[in-house]
Amino acid sequence: MRIGLHPDWGGTYFLPRLVGLPRALELSWTGDAIDAEKAWRIGLVQRVVPDGHALEEARGLALCLAAAPQASIRLAKRTLGASLQRTLAQCLDAEAEAQEACWATHDVAEGLRAFVEKRVPVFGGAAPLEEAPSPAARAFE
Repeated sequence: MRIGLHPDWGGTYFLPRLVGLPRALELSWTGDAIDAEKAWRIGLVQRVVPDGHALEEARGLALCLAAAPQASIRLAKRTLGASLQRTLAQCLDAEAEAQEACWATHDVAEGLRAFVEKRVPVFGGAAPLEEAPSPAARAFE
């Protein structure tokens, strides 16, 4: 805006989805630069880390994601990515399908065992189970 141009690089698509339409309009109209703290506060960025710690923070997130149940991660990425184009009913249907797919993995059995045993789960078996979880196990859902 400060040089007479329009937002580009997908800004009109992504910005309102990240910060809401009123903030996206204000940022676009004023062209004001914002600091990291404000970017975090309005939802433009997910994290703010001290100078020189970005790589350490990224590695920590990568390790967290690598240790997570992969079917759950993959399905959450898929359903959340599509959610802005779906109705509530469509989102609920997609959630139910994803939840059913998760129940068919070894990871859910490990997660439930770890919960009962009060320990950190060790995921890695996203392959389908040979048999369905018991009704008692499904009560945790």
